[in-house]
Amino acid sequence: MSFRGMFKKDGGGSSGNSKKEGGSTTTPPQQQHPEFTFIRSDTNTREVLNLHDHNPNQQQQQEQDKGRLSLDRPRSSSGRPRSPLSGSKLISTLSPRRRSNSSAHVPADLPSISSTGDKERQWELRAAKLAQGGQPSPGIMPKGYGEEEVVAHNDLTNQTKTELGKSTAIFGRLADPKGPNNPLSQVLYGLALRHGWGIEPDLPRALTYLQSAARNSAAVEELALKAGMAKGGGAKGELVLAIFELGNCFRHGWGVQKDPLAAREYYETAANLGDPDAMNEVAWCYLEGFGCRKDKMKSAMFYRMAEKQGNKILGNTWIYKDKYMAGD
Repeated sequence: MSFRGMFKKDGGGSSGNSKKEGGSTTTPPQQQHPEFTFIRSDTNTREVLNLHDHNPNQQQQQEQDKGRLSLDRPRSSSGRPRSPLSGSKLISTLSPRRRSNSSAHVPADLPSISSTGDKERQWELRAAKLAQGGQPSPGIMPKGYGEEEVVAHNDLTNQTKTELGKSTAIFGRLADPKGPNNPLSQVLYGLALRHGWGIEPDLPRALTYLQSAARNSAAVEELALKAGMAKGGGAKGELVLAIFELGNCFRHGWGVQKDPLAAREYYETAANLGDPDAMNEVAWCYLEGFGCRKDKMKSAMFYRMAEKQGNKILGNTWIYKDKYMAGD
């Protein structure tokens, strides 16, 4: 058999002759055309576009779908199949961070911040309310100063001598809710439990101690504010630190399920009370839309606040563009 005959037998004759050796004619098999899928997408939607109307039942299907909630609405009269990622499935797939605008870890009655008056005092009241999601730990009223505070401060020196186990044990004794109930020690012991500093890591217990520190220091601050002290009491530092570290727990899921909304709220509260690390974290939240809508204006504002406190992130020159400076 000639090479031409072999090609004819395979249906791929190069001369375009459709006759076989036996004299009969046949239609050469159609070559399968490559298929292209055109997709229009943005942050929230994904739409498959068809350039040819190949579905005669499309009109009937559209009438059946009129009452169905979907983000995948046709933009022209040309027929096309429904996208598999439409409606609620699309929202849950592409926008998992915006499933809810509430959090079990954020009180619904948080005081709002007014543009008039002492903003720092307002944020302290908001921080106290945020921290008091539950009642203060049972036991002795938390102390802002005293022998326990001195012992906790002096014990920080032990950590520089690599005596982590001894330091952590002392923090644990001072943090005991049924004993000294010291807020600073509760923060430090919670961090030790979270990161395994001189003790086996225990994330749920770490969260419990950080929450106790926040509630107890908030109780001290609330009493001071009610007594008329303009800048709160002696536990403001512990309150801000505990609020920030709880924000880290909610962000990373340390001892609790990840809660973006709570993380952003805790970060923003600590940031407005002067914590530079919290300023950078809440700036990131607004930049990425973590627990909130994306807002580069607010993000730039908090990044600049952090830089003024000496906590600069290299490469963040965009925050000084004119269009992001309106917040100052």
